[in-house]
Amino acid sequence: MKSSSTRWFIVSLLFVATGLSFLDRQVLSIAIIKIQKEFSITDVQYGMINTSFLISYALMFTLGGRLIDKIGGKTGLALSVGLWSIANCLHGFMTTVGQLLAFRFLLGMGEGGCFPGAAKTVYDWFDKKERALANGIAIGGSAIGAVIAPPLTIWIAELYGWRGGFILPGLIGIGWVVVWLLIPWQQKTKAVQPERAEEPSVAKESIPFTNLLKNRPVWVLILIRFLLDPVFYFLMFWIPKYLSEVRNVSFERIGGLFWIPFLALGIANIIGGWLSDKLIKHNFSINKARKTIMGVAAALTLVAPMIEWVASVEVAIALMSVFMFAHGFWITNYITSISDMFGERATSTVVGLSGTAGAVSGLLLNPLMGLIIQNYTYRPLWIASGLLYPLAFIVFILFIPKIKPLYDSVFNAAEPVNV
Repeated sequence: MKSSSTRWFIVSLLFVATGLSFLDRQVLSIAIIKIQKEFSITDVQYGMINTSFLISYALMFTLGGRLIDKIGGKTGLALSVGLWSIANCLHGFMTTVGQLLAFRFLLGMGEGGCFPGAAKTVYDWFDKKERALANGIAIGGSAIGAVIAPPLTIWIAELYGWRGGFILPGLIGIGWVVVWLLIPWQQKTKAVQPERAEEPSVAKESIPFTNLLKNRPVWVLILIRFLLDPVFYFLMFWIPKYLSEVRNVSFERIGGLFWIPFLALGIANIIGGWLSDKLIKHNFSINKARKTIMGVAAALTLVAPMIEWVASVEVAIALMSVFMFAHGFWITNYITSISDMFGERATSTVVGLSGTAGAVSGLLLNPLMGLIIQNYTYRPLWIASGLLYPLAFIVFILFIPKIKPLYDSVFNAAEPVNV
């Protein structure tokens, strides 16, 4: 296989890996409808099970990336995908709530290294002229995984029971690891080396961690993810149960509906970035372009409380899709804003810090979500979902008045540029 075709084959495998990561974490949100009845699991216990995943995922979001930087993308991703695939298979053999908690924790440990590993691999194999496209394809698998998870899980459950919904995707993941390890690996292919040779040979020093923590925008970005990530986890973990318990949607029909909002998310990720760049080409500043798209996104999320009051299931799904479309606009420009401000010297660190903050928030609030749902209704959660994005946008524009590079281009300088 020629180096060029090898690179794109690797990207296709990354697409599958990120797709499996979202598929595997979502199987439980569908299967819980059956598991809860079979094992008499309460909503609070289900919240704790989700928290078990989020604890390990939050830890490995940062630690996994650091480990992969040391051992390389090939070995790192093989370990990551292998670990979570085995964990997913083990879900199919659980007989107690304690086992489900443990297997969920193991799943999070593996999945925490997925996206850092994908980013590391793309960087190793692609130069700057192709890296954005390669990253887009690699990360895009996550949206497809979220789209196919509900109908695929329903279909497998009908043929082999809910346990098969965990075991079969897990076996596919193990097969992926075998194929991945068979690839002849060159971190810098012949196709990439010439263009990389043109780049400056001086290594850029990373910004000291303590300096970043003294920077106000870092804490603003961390706060925003802390506020908003639980909303996304609510949609991912609880909506199948909402459709079943509140909307009386059958188990089979949930598989035909739940994928639609995630398809909207995948489309919005691409369109949100494209629109932002388009505004810049029309003489918008980076600050104005990013914040315009994020403001539109925040306004669109105000539809969330309406989901609780509309009579039609189809309209409720349509409103969920609008909400997820808005999230796609938001998250694409949020992450792009981090790279605009922190560049190659600190973008990964700040993304990692904010991602960990979001996962920590999600793991703390998931049991509370279960308590609210069990003792009240889903209504407070829909209202909060609609209000948090506008609140986060206000925080963003007040405390980061201008999106611009915060550190100068001198490699050995580590002090932030005044905002």
